[in-house]
Amino acid sequence: MKHMELHIIQSVPVACLNRDDLNSPKTAIFGGVQRARVSSQSWKRAIRELAKEIDAEGNNGLFNGDRTRRMVYTIKKRLVEKGLAENVSVAIAERVADIVETLDSKVDSAGYKKIKTVMFFSKAEYDAIADAISQSEDVKGAVAALGESIASLNSLEEKTKTKDKEQIEVIKKQKEELQKERDKALKAMGKILEKGAISKTIKAAHLKDAADIALFGRMVANDPSLKVDGASMFSHILSTHKADNEIDFFAAVDDLNKDESGAGMTSTLEFNSATYYRFAALNLDDLANDAHLGDAIFENGETDRTVETRKKVVETFLRATIQAIPSARKTTMNGNTLPVYVLGVVREKGHPIQLVNAFESPVRPSVNGFAVESINRMNREYSDLQETWGIQSVFAKAVVRGGLKDQVQESLRGIETCSLNDLIDGMVKHVI
Repeated sequence: MKHMELHIIQSVPVACLNRDDLNSPKTAIFGGVQRARVSSQSWKRAIRELAKEIDAEGNNGLFNGDRTRRMVYTIKKRLVEKGLAENVSVAIAERVADIVETLDSKVDSAGYKKIKTVMFFSKAEYDAIADAISQSEDVKGAVAALGESIASLNSLEEKTKTKDKEQIEVIKKQKEELQKERDKALKAMGKILEKGAISKTIKAAHLKDAADIALFGRMVANDPSLKVDGASMFSHILSTHKADNEIDFFAAVDDLNKDESGAGMTSTLEFNSATYYRFAALNLDDLANDAHLGDAIFENGETDRTVETRKKVVETFLRATIQAIPSARKTTMNGNTLPVYVLGVVREKGHPIQLVNAFESPVRPSVNGFAVESINRMNREYSDLQETWGIQSVFAKAVVRGGLKDQVQESLRGIETCSLNDLIDGMVKHVI
């Protein structure tokens, strides 16, 4: 497996980057002591959001996947753009969403049904569904029948305002008949939009705008054929040292209460601070296959252009992974920092290997803090893995914060230091 790895040391001050069910910063036991922890899912979301921003700045249009439960609303919107009536579009969208996932009984703020789980889909996939429905001759007939029955029901609703009891009974029977017609039309629509047809449509979409799905993957419980294994890999982020959660007691003053002294409200929040080891990897072989961003994804099959596209994707991924940070409590406990050290590695074979065992024995506090010793330990672990197991790399360079270069020079052991742009450019050259 040809792959690349990022090993990152990053110090974060007072913050609560990722909370558990009790609203406390997440923790884990490693090496017999409690560590500060941030789940991979939390940091991955920050990376996805930053990747979208970076991609938009370059007008590449490669990161357009959205994770949402509002599938009905999104498909309905596409169908309306294709010229279908809104009420018919809603009925069709609900049917499609129930095929791909399972509809929930709950609705969103706009009154549309939601699916039970969050789904990751791209604009190209939604467009492919809308095109298949609006252009299919079989679907057009079912759409017309469905539209007529829904229109008749809506028209009948106006007549129910009468106070004539006999007329109400007549309307009631007419309504029952029309509901049967509508249900029959929906059933016919369902047979046309059966599971296989929808899956085929989705899989036929050219996912040039779904780099985020290729990188981070997708799980579809109702239809495993739509599952995408993410080409990227992440670990949970752990502090390199023992870390305890602390409690912040705070008081808020009532600006308009002039009669009483003291606080208008008091409460507590938990937080911690830590120097973290972060690990991420990217399977370059996976990224280049047709289940992800291979040549078949692109209509004209220009291999050179496809490789260039993958290089743009990887560059965005690397930059976002290095710079992103979860945004939890960003207005009250802003923990935004940048790494103090980034080691980038590319290997031609084998599987990605973490360097977290460098911190199995927790780093002890010193006058230099935790960062310098964390970097030195990580570099020694990297060298030990090379010497002990013969693990080789075709690329290994590091970005070091300027003020720390002299203090970590000895542990680098031949690892060349460079700028962030040189690191990313050097790693991107190995994309296949």
